Amino acid sequence: MRPQRAKNKKNKSQRGLNQRAENAGQDTGFRPKPKHAAKPATPSKNSNQVENRAPVVRPRKTAHRPSEKLPVILETLADQNYALLDTGDGLKLEQYGDIKIIRPEQQAIWGRSQDDALWDSANAIFTGDTDEEGVGRWRFPGAQFGETWPMAFDGVGYMGRFTSFRHVGVFPEQAAHWRAIREALKSSDRQLRVLNLFGYTGVASLVAADAGAHVTHVDASKKAIGWARENQSFAGLDEMPVRWICEDAMKFVQREIRRGNTYDIILLDPPAYGRGPNGEVWQLFDHLPDMLDGCRDLLSDDPVMLVLTAYAIRASFFAMHEAMMDSFTGYKTRGCVESGELIIREKLRGRALSTSMFSRWLPESANA
Repeated sequence: MRPQRAKNKKNKSQRGLNQRAENAGQDTGFRPKPKHAAKPATPSKNSNQVENRAPVVRPRKTAHRPSEKLPVILETLADQNYALLDTGDGLKLEQYGDIKIIRPEQQAIWGRSQDDALWDSANAIFTGDTDEEGVGRWRFPGAQFGETWPMAFDGVGYMGRFTSFRHVGVFPEQAAHWRAIREALKSSDRQLRVLNLFGYTGVASLVAADAGAHVTHVDASKKAIGWARENQSFAGLDEMPVRWICEDAMKFVQREIRRGNTYDIILLDPPAYGRGPNGEVWQLFDHLPDMLDGCRDLLSDDPVMLVLTAYAIRASFFAMHEAMMDSFTGYKTRGCVESGELIIREKLRGRALSTSMFSRWLPESANA
């Protein structure tokens, strides 16, 4: 059984759908990730916003460059909480706990490997507008499910959620980063400070807090922050030191630099395009270099890592790699930049689905 494409309806209905999509993008709703929508309108010159400017000529750097390691492929394999069962024909079949879900997947340009019986057993199918920023809906072939359901990552609980933009509140490919961070936290002889920018529903923040970190979580969406706090309570981590901050990420970084605050680990997972709570504009290709420089300046005197994940489809991981290399050229602590892709390995066939690019800086001691 293949999910049916939504049929075109009257122009009036389509205008209504487009309007709802625009309203969702302005957002007080959950921030969809990755973001591949059209660029937002240029903000008013009178508004209090981060400047939306064209790329500028950046300073020429002649100091030592970090060492580099690439390409690095980080895999997420099936476990009791999550499995990628099959992919193909522009779709993916996943299992979250006991729930099987079918969602669109642009990169699955090959054919399916499993028979229709497995696909027909799906509990939920995303239908409607399948663009990343589109407004869609979920169809439940059997029993109706509620909006949320309980999930866990390595013992840390959170709530999955059926959203109108096809995401479910967790990105399993990030598991490789979460486990690396948890290992660094567990092996440290001090409490580390973690900054999670564009933190979304907070799974990474809760994994870090559970491992003993003092966490600062920043996201522009009030609803996403609310969802993250619900996840904290569901995980039984209310007493852990987590600061939840609803603010534009760039403004927060700039303010933290002025305050003299530092962090040992920084997670950076920006959308391609987005808006802050006061309409601030974020555009990855314009603003990422400055964001990386700001995050570098926020690292402590004994830094552990800076991790960047990017879902921008018109870039290569080499672009993220060279941006990170440039940011850490001449940095006071010598280190290595590792870059590549995050993939999820199918449980049944073993094929790899590439989901995103990443680049991370580590001090030389971590690569010894």
